[in-house]
This record gives sequence, C-alpha cells and structure tokens, in this order.
Amino acid sequence: MNTTDPATAALPASDVSARVARLFVYPIKSCAGVEVNEVLLTETGLEFDRAWMVADADGRFVSQRELPRMALIKPQLRQNDLVLRAPGMLALHLALDAVEGPVEVTVWDDRVKAYDMGDVAAQWFSDFLNTDADGARVAAPQKLRLVRFDPKHQRLSSLKWTDGIEAPNQFSDGFPILVTSEASLDGLNQRLVAAGHGAVGMERFRPNIVLSGIEAHDEDRVDELLIATNEGQARLKMVKPCPRCPIPNIDPATAISSPEVGDALQAYRQVAAVGGAVAFGMNAIVIDGVDFALRTGQAAAGDYKFE
Repeated sequence: MNTTDPATAALPASDVSARVARLFVYPIKSCAGVEVNEVLLTETGLEFDRAWMVADADGRFVSQRELPRMALIKPQLRQNDLVLRAPGMLALHLALDAVEGPVEVTVWDDRVKAYDMGDVAAQWFSDFLNTDADGARVAAPQKLRLVRFDPKHQRLSSLKWTDGIEAPNQFSDGFPILVTSEASLDGLNQRLVAAGHGAVGMERFRPNIVLSGIEAHDEDRVDELLIATNEGQARLKMVKPCPRCPIPNIDPATAISSPEVGDALQAYRQVAAVGGAVAFGMNAIVIDGVDFALRTGQAAAGDYKFE
C-alpha cells in the first residue's frame, strides 16, 4: 500500500521539510491578531493582513510601542464585517466593503494613500486608547483615526533586501509575510524558564506563518519556502531577519511590558545581517501562489541558502 502523503510528494526533495502549524492575520496594524486555519495568499501577504491602521492627528501611524493597550483590541473577521472588541467598550462593527474619504498617512518613511474609516471608528479608538487600565483619561490624549490601505496604491518592500524584486505590502512594517517556527519559540522559552521566568506565547512575535518540524531558526537559513496547496506550490522568498523592537516584551493579555523576553533574546539572537540587532523570525515576499489558499497542516520545504 502506498502511504506517501500526496502533499509531501508534491514538493521536491529539500534540505528542510516542515508543516504549516499556525496561521495568523493582523487586520489592524499593532492590534491583536486572528488565528485562522485557512487564508488566501495575496501579493501583499495574507488577505486582510495589516489592511487597517491607526493614525494620529498628523496622519502618522501609532503602535504598541507608544500605545501598548492596542494589544487588547481584538479583531474578529466575519464574512461581511470586521468586529473589534476591547475591555470596557461596546463592539465596533466595520463593513469590509465600506470606507469614507481618501486621506494620506505615514507609515515609517512611506507616505501612503488610504481611506478614512469615519468618525465612529475614530471616536472608538480615541476613547479606548486615551484611557489607562483603571479607566482614567491619560494626561495627553491623542486624536486618533482608523484608516484602510488604498489597494490602488503600491507600497514596495525594500528593493535592497528583495534583490530588486518588487514586493508590495500594505501597512506592515516593511515586508508582506513574517515566518517563524515552533522550535524557535521553544528555544526562547527554555531560556526564559531556566532564568526563572514564565514561558511566553507565539502571539508576542506577531508571525503570519508558524512552521513545525524544523530546527530552531531554520527559517533564517532557508532561501525559498515552498508550500504545497491544493492549487499548486506557493513560493515565498525569505529576504530579511526581523529586527525586534520592544513589542515582544508586552504581554498581549494585559498590555503590561517587562524586559525578560528582550533580555533573553539579547543573549543569543544578535544577527550580523541586520547590524547586530536582535532578530526573531524571517521576513518573506511572495514569488508564486497569489490567490492560493494556505491551510494549517500543509507541507512545506526549502533548501538552505549559501552566501
């Protein structure tokens, strides 16, 4: 009897064999993610990933770096709408096909065309993010707006890192997809526990694709990742280690920051390719597979790259 997994057989023999263990979409930049079992792959990454963003009165993006309570805003993607929930707030419902007037906003160094999501959404975010954990108004409240990326606008990843390949993304920090592995998190948690701290969840690192069945940080060493989908082989190129800001120090359940995660990573994850910055996970771009469905359990494979 032939016991070969047809999905595995569809991939070439490779240095690394893996499975897609988990998939995450982050509809609103820097808010909580949505774990899914299936998601459409688009040229800008996973469908609806970082399609919305919170901006200040000057149109510049805000994130958990300055507003850690963004971690407590939990989206739910439904067939026709995006539902947002946060402690002490009524749910906010946003139609997936509705926007208001055009605006321009800034994400890092990029000026980007977008659409405002209206006064109700602006008030909701301003009310929640301008209060502290006890419900008291912060000393210097900000006027915040929710915006949606204009799909006609092209925001490209750094051509330096993509070797000249034009890889569009929406409101992500710089690349369409972030890949990491269960083994990488296990290695970090072993260090945290050995130092007397609690283990942490993958949510702190905000990946899109989590792989199982590979060694810790093998995602760093692979040139291209092939994923066997029903439609064919999706092909992702791993282009840049992901330098880490203080966000992994923020507990996504409480929005409280403490330094244990960053300190542990500092001891063993300084990566020369990004100037010695602490890195965890690998940024990737989409080469083939637009409109293919990624699912948990799919086989993945890749060969090591040689510099």
